[in-house]
Amino acid sequence: MLIHRPPDIPSSEITTESAFLGRRAFIAAAGSAVAALAAPRVASALVYGGAEASATRQRGDTPTPFADVTTYNNYYEFGTGKDDPAREARDFRPQPWTVEIAGEVARPARYDLDDLLRPHAVQERVYRLRCVEAWSMVVPWRGIPLRDVIGRMQPTSRARFVEFTTLHAPQRMPGQRSDVIAWPYVEGLRMDEAVHRLTLLATGLYGRDLPNQNGAPLRLVVPWKYGFKSIKAIVRIRFVREQPETTWALMAPSEYGFYANVNPDVDHPRWSQARERRIGEFLRRPTLPFNGYGDQVGQLYTGMDLRRSF
Repeated sequence: MLIHRPPDIPSSEITTESAFLGRRAFIAAAGSAVAALAAPRVASALVYGGAEASATRQRGDTPTPFADVTTYNNYYEFGTGKDDPAREARDFRPQPWTVEIAGEVARPARYDLDDLLRPHAVQERVYRLRCVEAWSMVVPWRGIPLRDVIGRMQPTSRARFVEFTTLHAPQRMPGQRSDVIAWPYVEGLRMDEAVHRLTLLATGLYGRDLPNQNGAPLRLVVPWKYGFKSIKAIVRIRFVREQPETTWALMAPSEYGFYANVNPDVDHPRWSQARERRIGEFLRRPTLPFNGYGDQVGQLYTGMDLRRSF
């Protein structure tokens, strides 16, 4: 499939990978110097990727161009075609936005998005995104570690899983007028996955606010799992005792398991997952276990049969 740039994004506004990385590194360095003079605690407010970004660059992962990241998307709320979201989401208005916190938690309430995120440190992280259709991207995300938000909400000892729900608004999301999947979209994580340091509530990419077609204003990013776990346009976060019944695991349990860890040894029933095609590249490359984050997350699944718990 050819990837077209939307006509409303001039070529001059599309940041190249090298320019983005150079500029962000300069800003981070300058910001750290200013923060050190002003107040030591401010220095942590903007962290460019930390160890995760460094490891990504060392592996030779160049960020996917902004134009490709924003025009080749899986987002069924705006259509099943890869280019549907960029076109159909143009008029979507993601403000104002509230997120309901519910379930086994000490501070259940409906929070304005700014109030939910404001107390926490914004970070920028370069992560791979791997999809079950055997394609992948490398995206510079901006967001809040999910663990920080969870800590503030104070889940009880009975909270073993976290369930996420997407906005259900067929008048605003034309794809929801079809019955291609059961709406609203629901995903979930085990609690230890949710509080892992790699799990991000993303509010932007490439140093910009999150585009509508990429899940504005709030989406999940879990880089060691297949992309369908990274739910978009989140309006509810619920802490629960039992494993949530998630959308694709209900609709196609033999194809989309609850865990959805990237595993080259477990094929999709209709295609191999052993190799992937990075968007913008012609040749395929070997798929890495846990999408290359095995050293960081492999211990979460010690003793599990990852062929059965896929």
